[in-house]
Amino acid sequence: QVQLVESGGGLVQAGDSLRLSCAASGRTFSAYAMGWFRQAPGKEREFVAHINSGGTATYYNDSVKGRFAVSRDDAKKTVWLQMNSLKPEDAAVYTCAATTIYKAYGRSNQYPYWGQGTQVIVSS
Repeated sequence: QVQLVESGGGLVQAGDSLRLSCAASGRTFSAYAMGWFRQAPGKEREFVAHINSGGTATYYNDSVKGRFAVSRDDAKKTVWLQMNSLKPEDAAVYTCAATTIYKAYGRSNQYPYWGQGTQVIVSS
């Protein structure tokens, strides 16, 4: 089992950058693929990014491709989401999730472990 805690959210202006962190506890963090999801008020949860358990493959929602980058450090048990060129439409609560299900990618129901989320607000 793994517990996840996000941090790094905040209020930024459009065009700014922000880096979110997801700190995990548990001895087998390296075995988990990690995903980032977001949910804006009144909208459904949306997949943002995925990184595999080896950190060798990443997968992104088209809306963030080229602007966001997911990375991980298994020794630190941490996953990051670097967000550049932020847009007002990127504002949401961002949550990290963990799974051992192969190729879970953007399917939120394939992630059994979730953090509590961190809010990102982007002013225009």
